[in-house]
Amino acid sequence: MTRARLPIVVVLDNVRSLYNTGAFFRTADACAIERLVLCGITPRPDQGGRQQRAIAKTALGAELTVPWEHFADTLTAVNQLAAARYQIVAVETSPTAVDLYEWTPAWPVCLVFGHERDGVASALTDRIDASVRIPMLGEKRSLNVATAAGVVLYELVRRHLST
Repeated sequence: MTRARLPIVVVLDNVRSLYNTGAFFRTADACAIERLVLCGITPRPDQGGRQQRAIAKTALGAELTVPWEHFADTLTAVNQLAAARYQIVAVETSPTAVDLYEWTPAWPVCLVFGHERDGVASALTDRIDASVRIPMLGEKRSLNVATAAGVVLYELVRRHLST
């Protein structure tokens, strides 16, 4: 039985870790999102060798079940999604970001996750419709990017299922 996919696309803007990429695939499968878009230096399952093995180790086969595509340039990918009327949302810790639990998504949604250290590239700023942050109650001010994706995606699953 094939279930309908949620109207969510996740764009990885130069996420460098093989294991984070694999974790994105696994969470994308669990949440039945529409697709992953791997941009720039983000590792891809079709690159073979060590990269393919490391992604597969974390994804546990989800790299075979989740639709994905690659763009050399993140802005090109985001422009195409904006033209297709996706709400473009950066998930980041910026001071201007809206709390995840106060944000109202406009479906379909494109979530952009940035580089582990540098975040979403500044070249994308003009294409972002909203920025969303996960409330941080402890001493640390951020989560691992793949962990953050799980939090945000499951909040969107909850909201989509309640509509």
